Amino acid sequence: MANSSGLNRKGVLSRVTVAAITAALVGTTTAAVAADAPQRSAQSAAGEAAPRFSTFTAAGAAVATPNNSLYGATNYGNLYRYDLDGRGGLKAAVSSGSGWQYSKFITQVDHNSDGASDGLWFVENNRLGYMKYTPAEGEDGVVQDIGGGWGIYNRVLSAGNNGGAAADDLIARDGSGRLYLYLGYGNGKLTGRTLVGGGWQIYDQITGKGDMTGDGRADLITRDTAGRLFLFKGTNDYKKPFAGRTQIGSGFQIYNNLLSVGDLNFDGNADLLARDGSGLLWLFKGTGNANKPFYGRVKIGTSGWNGFKIMF
Repeated sequence: MANSSGLNRKGVLSRVTVAAITAALVGTTTAAVAADAPQRSAQSAAGEAAPRFSTFTAAGAAVATPNNSLYGATNYGNLYRYDLDGRGGLKAAVSSGSGWQYSKFITQVDHNSDGASDGLWFVENNRLGYMKYTPAEGEDGVVQDIGGGWGIYNRVLSAGNNGGAAADDLIARDGSGRLYLYLGYGNGKLTGRTLVGGGWQIYDQITGKGDMTGDGRADLITRDTAGRLFLFKGTNDYKKPFAGRTQIGSGFQIYNNLLSVGDLNFDGNADLLARDGSGLLWLFKGTGNANKPFYGRVKIGTSGWNGFKIMF
């Protein structure tokens, strides 16, 4: 099991690039340049071979459980990537981008359902943007402006394909606890929102990235303020994408961040990551069993993980 140490990695860059980048644009137009905006970049682990696991729905459509790298963004906007070692651990940090200091939410998205993310959705200055991974270090990403009005949401994430089609979708929760689903078109754009639930203000953590129960559907994990962990099984019905909740744990109030990037150990089951108040990173390996979706925790990050304002 490889240990990673957050930001305390030898050779990791700590610079911030301030330069021109895209302003607001409409529809499918290309980005305009704004002199006072940061220049965004984000590199993926392109070229690294990794096994991909897929399960199948009753209809026979493949639903990939992703094997994504873990990313962290600092307050200075620097982006670091931790690739998977194939055994549930993480490789050393790689400086993978900059210009993300103003982003409120960042989430990975897989458009072609091949089990690896293609780019990022992010919320910044009340707007939702999308950027493909940039091909090489130092190259800047072309940003699509998807739309405005996203400042009303206090949680935005992609938990995978929740609506039954091939591309990943987007979930957003507003200040009143209403949960909405936006279906993805597979090119960064989204359909209009569908209200899929209420009362979600009781959860201070919402995460998920793929199938955690072995049925080929993307699921959701939440935590309430009492530290109880709940599973919402996916249904693949965009009008009601999640079944009723099942409590699967307690005592999770010791963690200040819960997240999933998919399957870390290449067994086909989505896993859960948890960061505690000391900056340690823990892995809960997935079991594929809805009654007990995770094994006991394993420490995979020894220090420094509280240095990230966003992990995704």
